[in-house]
Parts: sequence; structure tokens; C-alpha cells
Amino acid sequence: MPEYNYHGDMLNEYWARLTDEWPEYQFHLLGVGEEILALARSIPLHWDGTVGDLPEGIDGAIERGFDKGNPNTLCALLIAIPRVRQRTGMSAVALAAMADLAKERGFGSLIAPVRPSAKALYPLVPIARYATWKRSDGSLFDPWMRVHERAGASVLKPEPHSLGITASVSEWEEWTGLEFPETGQYWFPGGLATLAVDRAEDRGRYFEPNVWMHHRL
Repeated sequence: MPEYNYHGDMLNEYWARLTDEWPEYQFHLLGVGEEILALARSIPLHWDGTVGDLPEGIDGAIERGFDKGNPNTLCALLIAIPRVRQRTGMSAVALAAMADLAKERGFGSLIAPVRPSAKALYPLVPIARYATWKRSDGSLFDPWMRVHERAGASVLKPEPHSLGITASVSEWEEWTGLEFPETGQYWFPGGLATLAVDRAEDRGRYFEPNVWMHHRL
């Protein structure tokens, strides 16, 4: 994951609690010699099954999972594959393992605020449009969304403000390797949307967009 993704406003508050308070929903897939093939993080939460009741992206999901009770749904937060193991089909294996975990725990749904992996190539395209793109064979355009689609998931809705990250201009310059000389909107390598820089307030604000997808178990 890009460095900036580890500094979310809401994630900084809750992320470290996942393995302490919900350890049974966090796992690694291991290969020969205990090699880590995939890392997965998820959280149980309550969802009434409607689009209108979806949390506001990752930030809303992790807050709901910790602060509200009566969970009936598993929400994916992260599936990460080491670079040397990417493009080997391991992401689909990890996703299937997460769905199996949800079923074992008695949940009828797995929902995911999917981080569209190719969106960084189209940072100026609104996520609402990008989420509708299809390939010539009718499948979803984005590769990571397509993995979910092949596993039986359906698109529920785009989420333009899924993960909020606020930091100083110097921190953003360190994370992105760019300079931001004046106030304005900037694109940076790997960014799924633009970064809003305010030099007077020494602040950079970025909202990562995601797409909510639903696996019926």
C-alpha cells in the first residue's frame, strides 16, 4: 500500500485495535516456510442490507464496527498481497478465505469498500463514473473490482469519501516525493483522486474513493 494509506484520520484512531479486540477476523495466508502470501483485515458490523445504510466508506465501517453493537455482516477492510506474489491469483484466494470466515461466523453477507486498483490511472474521473466502466466482454473494468465480481459480488454504490487523510504539507511531500508550492488541487503518483493543499493552513486533505460491493453468502 502507498505510505499515505497508513495515516488515515479515522484509521489512526481505530486500526491498532483490530488485532486486540477482533483477532478472529484478522488473518494471514501462509505458504511453504511460513511465507506470508496474503494479509487480511476485516470487522463485523451491523448493516440492514440497504444501500442507504452502508457506512461512509472505510472510515464509517471501522467506526461502526467498534462503536455500535449487534453485528450481522462482515466488512472487508484490507487484503494485501506481497509484490512478489501479485498477479498470481492470490487475491482471489484471500477473498474466498474471508468469505468462508464470514460464513463460519454465521454472517449472511460480506461487504467491501473496494479500492479500485486501476483508478490511479484515471484520477480526474469521478468514482461514480469509473465504477460503471465495463470491458468489451461486459465485465467490470477495474481489475480488483473484477476479482470481487468473479467471486459473485455485485456493485452497490461508489463512495467518493471513503478514507480521509489530513496531514501537513511537508508530510504529503515526503509521502509522495513531490513539492506543492502553492495552494490548489494536485495529483500525485498512486493517488486515486486529487490532493487539496492549503499552504496558509499548512494542510493537505485527501479523500480516497472506494466502491461498495456485496457478496451474498
